[in-house]
Amino acid sequence: MRREGFELEGRPFQFRCGELHFSRIPRPYWRHRLQMLRALGLNAVSPYIFWSVHEPAPGRFEFKGDADVAAFIRLAAAEGLKVILRPGPYVCAEWDFGGFPPWLLATPDIRVRCCDPRYLAAAGAWLRRLGRELAPLQSTRGGPIILVQVENEYGSYGDDHRYLGFVRDTLRSSGFDLPLFTCDGPDAFDRGSVNGAFPVANFPLDPAGAFRKLRRFRADAPLACGEFYPGTFDHWGKTHNCVKSARTETVVGWMLEHGASFSLYMAHGGTSFGFSAGANTGPDGEYLATVTSYDYGSPIDETGRVTQKFRRLRALVQRHIPEPLPPVPAPPHPLIAVPRFRLTESAALLDHLPAPKRDVQPRPMEAYGQNYGLILYRSRLWAGGAGRLTVRDVHDYGQVYLDGKRVATLDRRLGQNSVQLGERRRAQRLDILVEGMGRVNYGPQMLDRKGITQWVEFPVPYPAGIVMDWEIFNLPLDAAQLRRLRWRRTAARGPSFHRGTFRLRAPGDTHLDLRGWKKGHVWVNGHHLGRFWHIGPQQTLYVPGCWLRRGRNEVIVLDLESPRRGSVAGLTQPVLDRDARGRRTVAWHE
Repeated sequence: MRREGFELEGRPFQFRCGELHFSRIPRPYWRHRLQMLRALGLNAVSPYIFWSVHEPAPGRFEFKGDADVAAFIRLAAAEGLKVILRPGPYVCAEWDFGGFPPWLLATPDIRVRCCDPRYLAAAGAWLRRLGRELAPLQSTRGGPIILVQVENEYGSYGDDHRYLGFVRDTLRSSGFDLPLFTCDGPDAFDRGSVNGAFPVANFPLDPAGAFRKLRRFRADAPLACGEFYPGTFDHWGKTHNCVKSARTETVVGWMLEHGASFSLYMAHGGTSFGFSAGANTGPDGEYLATVTSYDYGSPIDETGRVTQKFRRLRALVQRHIPEPLPPVPAPPHPLIAVPRFRLTESAALLDHLPAPKRDVQPRPMEAYGQNYGLILYRSRLWAGGAGRLTVRDVHDYGQVYLDGKRVATLDRRLGQNSVQLGERRRAQRLDILVEGMGRVNYGPQMLDRKGITQWVEFPVPYPAGIVMDWEIFNLPLDAAQLRRLRWRRTAARGPSFHRGTFRLRAPGDTHLDLRGWKKGHVWVNGHHLGRFWHIGPQQTLYVPGCWLRRGRNEVIVLDLESPRRGSVAGLTQPVLDRDARGRRTVAWHE
């Protein structure tokens, strides 16, 4: 590494990198997506490593199957790509809790991304275990990894340089002996930097201005962009965001001409399957849950296919390098349509409750050993006068029931946390069903526990009455819970699962059309596709063809708002830009 740029094996090296998250791509598609990066004209891949994927419970590490990060990196090398590693421990990426494992939140007063010793103990154990997997794959030992990042955009969060030093030193003691770097916006270099790591810049526009600030901060820093954004992501209930190709071509063209290394965030976004999508907060604290699709407006779309942005970038890169680019590979599966079919069996969610836990007051789901899904809180309201029931606070989507009848929906996005209740001539059972959406992945509100985070109050008969004595039912929506469902052809009541099947002559990629449904989750052949919500802008869910099979395929839809069974179809194109009324909702960014 030098001021003029990077050297690799004694020769100048300008990395043309693309961000790609293997955890957002089924393993059978990894090779194809890496081949697509090469066809785009890139010579490196940058994967975030999501701690939560690899340590789902304290001390239980997962590095097999879709979590086999070493296999992914060896595959990148086989396809001619260098690897720029981003191990965190915090990564953001619009991933639930920024990649942190939710079990950290079972410690009530823990703090993250600082020198809280409890957090440092967990983060250190994670990085040391990751080093056992990946240190042998560094270029110093014949592997493809050439650079390693220290934390991620820390200057936008805090200024605990002792913490950054801990991450740096732990990476070194874990066997990472390559050059280290930090990654920040142009106005946050001083807060996010650490001795022993060189800084790189993140930006959406104005590379010349960003690099001037980089050189003012550190004169010998190589010109390198850690994240350039050819697209962006969406939130539920907001517009579909699009970035025009012209901006991407202008900025990438400038960097190619000036010898600056860069990484496209994202080159291929993929999908936030299951519960992995995170959330953000607006300037006024508004909660903004991220949609399931992570298409991101990337040059390679969610299904791994070529876009107009891909074609134009490929041509741009080819004009700046002498060697011919490899051909664009064919997708592993074709795009297929699935004729509309009905879901004919149902199972009411509240008819399938597990044994309860008991507590004097409600606590978040993490306190009960649960990371994702739904949680039901049950108590009683005694006979008495009218009053306002307040839930402090609902994270993130709550439904309030009295004696099995829904009386309110409480949506954190809208600041809803209370309902006016009428007079009760007798005691009534109080149920509060809460869905945890994505945990906040960026900024000061990341300690985002799910369920009821404080208490429930009802000022009758006492002005400051706190509702006591609760039963808590964990509903993680995992495979074990689905196996226990008792299916019926009769109509269900309240939030319900619905099941149906369709048949294929041959598998292919498709997009399940959820228009007509309300809010919930979908599983296909046991694979959790993610969340849907009629408020949009996303109205379809991507189904990888590798998860389908010839013959019979099973679909399960959990709809939290309606017990009505509906139908589903598979489309060849996604619907990512429609609101609840079907109107197109798009915001273009120049």
